[in-house]
Amino acid sequence: MGSGFGSGLDIGFIGLGKMGQPMARRLIEAGHKLVIYDTRGDAAAPLLALGAQLASSPANVADRVETVMASLPEPHIVAAVATGESGVIHGKRIKRFVDLSTTGSRAAADIAAALAGKNIVQIDSPVSGGVAGAVKGTLAVMVSGPQDHVDVVKDALGVFGAVFVIGHRPGMAQTMKLANNFLSATAMAATAEAVVMGVKAGLDPAIMLDVINAGSGRNTASSGKFPNAVLPRTFDAGFATALMLKDVRLCLTEAKAAGVPTDMMSMVVSLWERVASEIGADKDFTTIVQPVERRAGVIVGKILSKTASKT
Repeated sequence: MGSGFGSGLDIGFIGLGKMGQPMARRLIEAGHKLVIYDTRGDAAAPLLALGAQLASSPANVADRVETVMASLPEPHIVAAVATGESGVIHGKRIKRFVDLSTTGSRAAADIAAALAGKNIVQIDSPVSGGVAGAVKGTLAVMVSGPQDHVDVVKDALGVFGAVFVIGHRPGMAQTMKLANNFLSATAMAATAEAVVMGVKAGLDPAIMLDVINAGSGRNTASSGKFPNAVLPRTFDAGFATALMLKDVRLCLTEAKAAGVPTDMMSMVVSLWERVASEIGADKDFTTIVQPVERRAGVIVGKILSKTASKT
């Protein structure tokens, strides 16, 4: 069981949620040996059946392997797992902490500084592409950290998707991820208003999306989220509104700190705050169309599409 370059690493994996579970599975299937931990005991069962070993805490994970990865929902949870009372910082073997979460550059830099005091390197490695991308191994994997440590984990990260080395300072990959998710959040908000406008005018939403996707308005919402989760009214793209709101708020904070104009970011944050308030922060982020529908007095869905296509 190696701990250096190439495949077959011993890897710790903390956080076995919607994203972490399929990523951990892909690591095992690629031949890596995993030591896993999650606060929910039942989350570990499918991976234990594949040969993963269970740890009793983040620190216990870090006692057993040199490379620890984490996929967690909130910056404060990442900080607790990294530097808390039973965090990986107290592990005896750990050399590098690979954070697959979205925390923002400030949190990443703070955690990196704390870990450096124990000669542990932080590698920022947020991912984009959703649950479907995690399952298929088609994520965009953004990485920043010391090159020699990035080289150790690059092949392992490659089982998640395409790896992009953003830079070598703590937080650089986080900035990249926030920029990406701001654009994704904006596409969802803008597409919701555009499609609802069309439906209010009597247009078939399915035909609208076909036209948009063949034209210059094409985006990730029109090409994926709307046809797959909004028109069927399943709202099951697999990413909670609370997480999208967290990401756009982090992006706004970072942009303001950098002295960058934030007119659009501020507006997008307000729209996502409305969705969280009216529809529910725990609901899928594709429900952003619902407050727009309510105000317009229409519903975007396949039923309208089928009716329109027959007339």
